[in-house]
Formats: sequence, C-alpha cells, structure tokens
Amino acid sequence: MIKRPSFWCAGLRTVGIPLVGASISFGQERGSTSQEANPTVPVVMEVIVTGSNIPTAEEIGPNPVDTYRPADIEKLGIRNATDLQTFLPQEAGATTNLNGTGGDGTVQINLRGLRTKEGLVLVDGKRVAFGSLAGAGSSQGEDINLIPFPMIDHIDILKDGASAVYGSDAIGGVTNFFLIHKFRGLEIGGSYGNTNLGASNDMGEWEAWLKAGTGDDKTDLVVIADFWERTGGIFSRDRDLSANAFFKPFGGFEARSQDEPGSIGGDPPGFRLIPKLFFSPNSPPAHSAPNVATSPYYTNNVPYPDGNFALYNYAALTSALPPADRHAFYGSFTRDLCDKYLTIFADFKYVRTYFNPSLAAVEFTPDPFKQPGTNISFSQFGISVPIQNPFNPFTVADATIANFFPDGSGLPVTTGVRFRGINDTGPRSEKFTYWDTLFDVGLKGEMGEFGDYFKTWNWETGFRYSRNEGQNLSTGDVSQPGLRDALLDTDPATAFNPFLGFLGQNSKAARSGVYVTLHNTGQFELPLAYFHLNGDLFNLPAGPVSFAAGLEYHGERMTRDRDSLNQTFSSIGSVDGQGFRANRDVWSIYEEVRIPFTSPTWNFPGFYSLEVDFAEREEWYSQNTSAVLSPFQPATSSKYNAQKPKVSVRWQPLDPKYIGALTLRGSYSEAFHAPQLFEMTPAGTQDFVPVTDPFSTPTVYQIEERTSGNPFLRPEVAYEWTYGIVYSPKWLKGLTLSADWWHVHLRSLIFSFLGAETFIANNPPPAPPAVQNGPLVFRAPSDIPGVVGPVTLAINPNVNVFEARFEGLDYEATYILESSIFGHADYGRLTFTLNGTWLSRAKFHPGFSGEDLIGIAGSFILGNSFPWHRANFTLYYDAPPDTWMQGFDAGAVVHWTGQYNDDNARKISAWTTLDLIVNYTFNLPPPAPASVPGFAKDGGKNVKGKDGKEKNVVPVSTAEYNPCGWRAWLNNTTISLGIQNVLDQDPPFAAGSFENGYDESLATIKGRFWYVQLKKRF
Repeated sequence: MIKRPSFWCAGLRTVGIPLVGASISFGQERGSTSQEANPTVPVVMEVIVTGSNIPTAEEIGPNPVDTYRPADIEKLGIRNATDLQTFLPQEAGATTNLNGTGGDGTVQINLRGLRTKEGLVLVDGKRVAFGSLAGAGSSQGEDINLIPFPMIDHIDILKDGASAVYGSDAIGGVTNFFLIHKFRGLEIGGSYGNTNLGASNDMGEWEAWLKAGTGDDKTDLVVIADFWERTGGIFSRDRDLSANAFFKPFGGFEARSQDEPGSIGGDPPGFRLIPKLFFSPNSPPAHSAPNVATSPYYTNNVPYPDGNFALYNYAALTSALPPADRHAFYGSFTRDLCDKYLTIFADFKYVRTYFNPSLAAVEFTPDPFKQPGTNISFSQFGISVPIQNPFNPFTVADATIANFFPDGSGLPVTTGVRFRGINDTGPRSEKFTYWDTLFDVGLKGEMGEFGDYFKTWNWETGFRYSRNEGQNLSTGDVSQPGLRDALLDTDPATAFNPFLGFLGQNSKAARSGVYVTLHNTGQFELPLAYFHLNGDLFNLPAGPVSFAAGLEYHGERMTRDRDSLNQTFSSIGSVDGQGFRANRDVWSIYEEVRIPFTSPTWNFPGFYSLEVDFAEREEWYSQNTSAVLSPFQPATSSKYNAQKPKVSVRWQPLDPKYIGALTLRGSYSEAFHAPQLFEMTPAGTQDFVPVTDPFSTPTVYQIEERTSGNPFLRPEVAYEWTYGIVYSPKWLKGLTLSADWWHVHLRSLIFSFLGAETFIANNPPPAPPAVQNGPLVFRAPSDIPGVVGPVTLAINPNVNVFEARFEGLDYEATYILESSIFGHADYGRLTFTLNGTWLSRAKFHPGFSGEDLIGIAGSFILGNSFPWHRANFTLYYDAPPDTWMQGFDAGAVVHWTGQYNDDNARKISAWTTLDLIVNYTFNLPPPAPASVPGFAKDGGKNVKGKDGKEKNVVPVSTAEYNPCGWRAWLNNTTISLGIQNVLDQDPPFAAGSFENGYDESLATIKGRFWYVQLKKRF
C-alpha cells in the first residue's frame, strides 16, 4: 500500500523523485547527508503538483509545470523577485518590477503577456491579497516581492490555464510558492553584491537571513527572518543609454521636455529667456514689454538640440534602479495530535517593503486656472499667469478668463508659461511602503481510522487571513489651489514667480503655499476558508480512480483613500483620482476525478499507460461598490456565477524498455476571470486627452477624461488547449526533451482602451438648447444659439468588448552527463539545460466594429513586450563525492531574448548576457579518534565499582571532542561567488520606452554585478 500524505502537507514536502521533464531542477544532490533516507530503500511519495488537487507519484503529469527549488535558484544566480520575473521565458507584456521609476514597489508576474491579472499567484496553494495601491479603473496582480527566497521550499509554475482547479484569474498560468514547514537546525546566511565593476556607478545589494527549526516525529517548528536592501540605486545618468532623453542618436524620439524655467509658448521652439538670463537665477524686469514677442529678454532663436536651453533633460535626475528594502518574518507550526489522523498547523508571515524612485522636479501642467464652469485647463499648455502678478514681465494679456471675479469681470492673463521647480524642490520622489500580513490556521488528517475503504483518504480544513496595506508619499508635488493663489498674489514677498531663469528659486514664503507632499493609502483584505477531501473511490483493472473535492469561501475588501488634493483633481505632478470602497464574496465548489484506463502492468502496445483527469469548478460572486459623488454614481450591487471544466490526458504509448520513456500529454480547459474590484468601482482617474468633437466646434482640443471602473462588467472567458511531448531516449541516458504547444483565446476582455473620442462619437448630444449631462459625456451650455455646447468631461469606463488570441511553444531540454559512464574514475557531473518559449501568435481586437485582429507578436508596443523568442541556457558542473573536490560546483547561465520590432518600425536588437557562479560547501571528514589513557574508544571511562564490576562513565570532555573547533565552524558552510552580466552588456535600445530607453519589463540596466554569499548550517 502507498501511504498518501494529506493535501497541503503533500504539496509542501520535498519531492522524493525529480520531476523530470516538468522541472528545471538540476537533479538530485550528489552524495548523502545524515538526514537522507537509506538509498537502498525505495521511497514513493505522492504529492500535490500545481495544476491538480489529486496527489500523484508520476514523474511527468498531464500539465506542463516547471519546478524551481532553492538550490536551482542559487545555481541560476537569481537573487531577488525581479531577477526571477525577468528570468522566466514565459514572462512578457507590460510587467511591474523594481526596475525604473514607473513602478509602485511591487513585482508582478505576467505569464504569456496577457496582463498580470490574468495569472494567479498562490502561496501554499491558496490565494493572497492583491497590492493595495492600484487606482480606480486599473487592474493589479499579486506582489511576489513579499516572498523572500529563504522562506521558499520550492516554486511551481504551471504554464496552462487552471480555472477549473483554482477559480478566477488562472488563465495565463499559476505561480505557486510553497513555504518551508519543516526544517532542522540553524542556518545563518548573508550576501553582498555591487555594480562597481561595470559601467554603472556604485549600487550595493545586501541580504541577511536566519532560519531555525526544530521538532520530532510529531512536531515541526520553523522561524525565519530575512532582511534585504538595495543601497544608493542607479540613476538614468549613470549609463550612456539612459543618460539623456534625447534618443534620436539611438534611432528613437525626442523625449526631452519643453516644460522648464524660462520657456513660453506651444510647439517647439517657442520662446526662451535670452541665454544671459536663462542660465541665471534672475527673471526679466516686471511689466517691461507688451508681450513675449516684443520683449528684449526673450528669443525664439533656439539652437537645437543643444543642452537644456532647447529642451529639458529630465533623465539627469530620474532613477533607473531606485533604492529599496524589505524586512520579513515568518513562523510555521505543525503538531500531529493523533497519529496523523488529526494534525493542527498554523503559519504567520509579516513583510514590510519600501521603494523610493526619484523623478525630476514637477512640470507645471495642467493649468490651475480653468475654463469657466469646467475642470479643463484654460491654457492648453503650461500655465496662465495673471497680468497682476508682480513678476509678470508683460503688460498686455493674450487672453482673459471670463467672469472670474464675483462682480463678473474677467482676469487678464499670459498663457503658455512653462515652469519646473528645479531649484524650488529639487528632485521629487514617490515613496511606496507596504505592510503585508498572512496568517493560516487549520486541521488536517488521514481517514484510515474509519475503515480500510478510507485508508487513502485525506482531509483538510483551514482559514487564511491575508492583508496588504500600502502608503504612497509623493513629495515635491504642487497644489493647484495654492499655486493659483500664489499667482494671483500681488505682494512680491509672497507671490510665486514662474518667470525665473534655470538657476532661480522662489522665496520660502511662496514655496510653502505651492509645494506639498501628497499622502495616499490603500488596504486590501482577503479572508479565506476551505474544506478539502481527496482519496481513492474504487479500483479499476488499471488502478484506482482518485478524486478531490472541496468547498471554499473567500472575500475581498478593498479601500482606497486618496489625498484631498487628488480626490478633488487639484494636484500637479500626481495622478488625480477618486477614493473608493468595494467588497466581494465568492463561494466555490470544485471536484476532480482521475481515471486510469490502462496500466503498465498490462503492457498493451500503444497504450502502456493512459489516464484522464476531469476537473470542474463553480463559483458564485456577489459584490458591492461605493457611491461616487462627481459625477454622481450610486452604490451598486451585482451577482453572477461561473462554471468551468478542464480535461487533461496523460498517455505513455510504449514500455520505456523499448525506446525510452515517451509521454504525450494534453488538456482542454475553459477559464474565466472575474472583474477585479479596481476594475468595477465607478470612481475615476483623471487624464487630459486630445479629441475631435464631431458635434460641436466649441469643444477645445484637450478635454478632461476620467478612466473609471464599471460595476456592471461581466467576467472574461477563455478557451485554452495545450498538447505536448516529453521524451527520455533509451539510447542517450540522462537526456530529457519536452515541448508543449499552447493556445489561449480570450473573449470579453476588460479594457478602458476605447477612449474619450470614441464615447463622444457614439453618444450624440440632444438638440440644443438641451444640454448633454452624462452618463458618459458631459457638455456645457452653448453661448451660440442652435449650436451644441462643448464637451467638458468624458467618462472612459472599462468595457467587455475586446478579444485576444495567443499561442506558442514552450520547449525544454536537460542532459545530465555522468563522467563515470566512460568506465574511468568519477570526475563529476555536467548538467546542460535549455528552457525557452516561442510566441507564435499574439493578436488583439481593439473592440471597434469591423476591425480585424491586430498582430502584436514580436512587437514592443505602448510599453508592452511581446518578443518572439526568449530562452535560457545553462551548463553546470558538480564535483564528484568522496574526493577532495566534494562540495564544489560551478556554472554558467546564458539569457537570450531574440530580436523584435519597436514602436517606430525599427528593430530592437537581440540581447544576450552571461552569468557565472561558483559554490563550495565544506564537508570535512570527522577526525580519527585518538587513544587516550584511561578512556574507552567511545569517549567513556571504565570505572570499577564497589561490586567489582567495570562501568562505562561518560566524561565531562574527551581529547577528540571539540564542538567549537575550526572544523565545526567550516563544516556545512557554503561560499558562493557570482557575476551577473559578465560582459557588462547594455540592454538594446527601445524607442517605445520613453523613460530610460530600454525594455524595463524584461531587461535591466545595472550591467555587470558581482556578489558573494556565505551560508552556514548548524
């Protein structure tokens, strides 16, 4: 009889057999330790592999799964969550990580490029809370930066849809992090690395951890603490590729900014202060000329592309790899109360992360003065400055804001004034801090006590509480009301001066009322309760019919509190949006059956082994969104349910003794993705977009748009299939090849891609004098009889109208070469691996009627990366055991991304980097016992008692016992030396990336990075 471990326990234990073909593991360790089982005793352990709820002992399952263990992660030189994310060949699309200034301090997996929300991240097979700082109308993924590597037992990456097993979100795949629940002894480790051997400046990364565990055959207790920090950071100016936003020499665009001190006007070149004033802290004399064209202090003779005089190079101040840190604590407790029939377990994890990207000083746009009765900027570029401002150098206004004062009079202004607080605030920053808490408690057990029929049955029930709290502090931003008041001020001591030269600075009194620190917070809570059962139902001639079934409830509670200036759309330099509250309750039932049709014991030609897995899950959703006041949207409630199946097949046609192990596998699944709470709230996030209004010529060129959620969204649906082959040929021992073709067809995709102009065109206004007032387009009354009034606001909600089709090939090859096969001495083992993805097709339908699917495979479009090819090649050497080289290993990893297309029809070059790593673990032999007079060989002393008989007495110490000697300190100590990007290769230029000139989602600009790691196991 095979003894089955219970559900989650099975998934958390170390697999007793390598998952050949479904694993990236470099193979089992050479040699043995005191904790290993007797190698002469065969051990078959059935475990839960991600993609199914039924335990299995098969090396190759019906689903394509890659497994990474801590030893694999170290050998691959993966040091943090961003390294892991960018390493995966299946990673694509727009991803969020700790590269660049545009991130929010999270690292989110985006398998297949389908967006992070289309993949599911689990911890110990269960859901966790989303990051809490996403805005209204957006989507979010789980933050894997909250899972430090010292806490991980292994990582499963399922490259297939699994909504029938795990529910919503599992469309692009599942990433399952299994934490450590059993550990003996004490491990202390630390590492340090730096970029100072390459072209980048000094940026250090250090990590330190402590791992302790104890227990016996009934109890396991584990405690882990981890600390990680990236010091200093790398700035865009540190690398030639990103040092200047003038990207034309690389084949890109002009990305520098016209918003800088001393500049007035629209399209370049506009007007600048004459060089003598521009590069000074001064401004022109007040009211010294009628307008900019007649002022002797301004010129439109602007040399291009010379320096900051033409356009401002903000890249000199932005961070490419911002400073960050993380503190994490974890504890796990397991106690067998009744001979495995009843086991209690509890886990707790607390993590705090910090991310501090820096940006150039804020550009002054949008205008704090508005079109009367709207929130649209009065000046379409730059800001408006009243003629009454004591620093305004002009005497004649070029525009007047009507009915500005209570008496109905207008405000004469100078428009198009550009400014940036370069010396008022210096660089600004976006400080992100997260506090994440995870708590598990539950019971599990075996059911053999109820009779022999239940001897393979296991059950588990438990509760999880996951909470993510986030805080975003935006420093150096501008208050629109404060700026408006300071521009209207007529006192030179307190008024704001936007006409300063490049080196100028406003007075402390003026700065105090204009510049602010914005405080935004969010909370996401996820309570989860479940009951699970698995076992064998009955036996068929080919083997037992196994099943898994369960019930699950999880809730989602989302709160987003915005700074009052953001809430009222009154900031400059920050994304304005409304706060919101939303919640959801989800009830689920799931069932799965695995049926063996043929068995190896029958040895049928063509059907050596055949099994089919049927899975189904049904979920019921009930959600609520809070009311929005402007424009008014009432609180809403909605309900729906989804039921999706999956069928998987595993087929071995022939006995491995003929041609080797050949396995064919495939699956068909229907998946779904419930709208996220971020996507459902009717709250809005503000933007200003250019439009053409087909119904009204008074509509200005740029209007206010609010991207919002939609409480009446339907779930996305997907139809997926995979089929593949895994082959280990008999004629070449140690070689395993696998290939899996995958296809995803997504329908009813949720996007807010249509834009304001589409909704304006599709929502014709009523005939005048009636005024259009929502629900999607809002207009002001017209001043011209019979003419439709101008658009003042357009709502761009999420809608279910898009479609996507993605397909490609995942391929892997592993070859383990044992030197002993040549009949000579054992010189060690070489392991070759190849793991890659070919994106054959990626097509997207934008939702417009009559439009064809748009091909995006092999493209970098709007910040989304879809390269055709990505792969990793590794070569690793393990020294032979029982020799002086025991414990030594060394390896090389080559990362390759093939050429793909850029936004402007140019090519993004292929990028290849090389990593090297060397490890050595001290395994010193114990000293030979020395003969000591009066002592026995076993360390005791023979003493004659009163009865005349000799007794063996353990002494206080012996000559050969020295637990604190140098051998004890070196034994089980591992030293690792590694270099990432040995050749210090810059990532290829990507014109579509306006921030740092390269694809930050798949590459990094840190260059050559060396590191050393020391780990001691007691």
